[in-house]
Amino acid sequence: MDHQLMTVGASLARSDERMLTGRNAAGRVWKTGFGGLDPLIGGGMRAGSLLLLAGPQGLGKSTFALQVARNNAATGRPVIYFSYEHDAEDITQKLLAMEAGELDESDQVRVNSIRSIFDDLWVSSLERRLDSVPSGTEALERLTHYSEMLFVHRSTGTRTDLAAIQAAITAVREVAGTTPLVVVDYLQKVKSSHADAEARSTEIVEGLKDLAIDIAAPVLAIAAAEKDALRSGKRMRASDLRGSSALAYEADVVLVLNNKFDIVARHHLTYDLSNAERFKDYAVLTVEKNRFGRDGVVLQFRTRFDQGRYEPEGAEVKEQLIDERVFRD
Repeated sequence: MDHQLMTVGASLARSDERMLTGRNAAGRVWKTGFGGLDPLIGGGMRAGSLLLLAGPQGLGKSTFALQVARNNAATGRPVIYFSYEHDAEDITQKLLAMEAGELDESDQVRVNSIRSIFDDLWVSSLERRLDSVPSGTEALERLTHYSEMLFVHRSTGTRTDLAAIQAAITAVREVAGTTPLVVVDYLQKVKSSHADAEARSTEIVEGLKDLAIDIAAPVLAIAAAEKDALRSGKRMRASDLRGSSALAYEADVVLVLNNKFDIVARHHLTYDLSNAERFKDYAVLTVEKNRFGRDGVVLQFRTRFDQGRYEPEGAEVKEQLIDERVFRD
């Protein structure tokens, strides 16, 4: 029988086998590790689903995606991170800062201090260099624990197409013994045979959706925004994704990040000026589309970009939000 064909009876038998062996929930869902988000999207990122993460430039989309990747690798599940903009050493530095930032109660860890250790010319081991960073050696221990489960693919727009992504996933599966969570940073950089931007984005998003189904694992892809959506004071929505309407149509979940200060209603700033600086430290994550639950839900997460991370516990936004601010400071 054609391997693409399956009767409903065979599907029922497969599902029953998973439930009897206790593999059903664990094998089908990958947690993001962000409090408040996982319950909204069906318990986490579901096998065969495509999730898009969008937001204005500089709002930490890569940081969020890398934190999701790290959260899964730390549980012992393999992850492959297709990085079109950063090499493995840069990602390693961010991971060390993330780990140290979570461990350090003195709140002194900074990404820049981690980077300076890598760039310093004095000859010494990484462990010894990290002695100068608060919780540095403990962070290295944490990272070492899951380092063999997080695979970084140095991707380029001239070489890394959908076929290359599939080949890399197959290679990781052979090494790790199971299918990895796939993170693509970012979608519009994936090599395509089309010159037209709309045709390119359609090809890639459809290909990533097919890939997620074929490998029975989630694909989390960062999506770029149209230029008009990048200006300060405008709330980015799913309709602002760069490329074709296929992006939002093909995706199972669309998550959009915005800076809280840019999209909160004016009266929250006018009558309490102390809110202005506080809101700048929070990113608002909107579940714009959700095939596994309720959409339109808005969560907020505190940003710690100085430490290369988000604080993982989110909460629903209580303040009134608007699509576009009509004033500037």
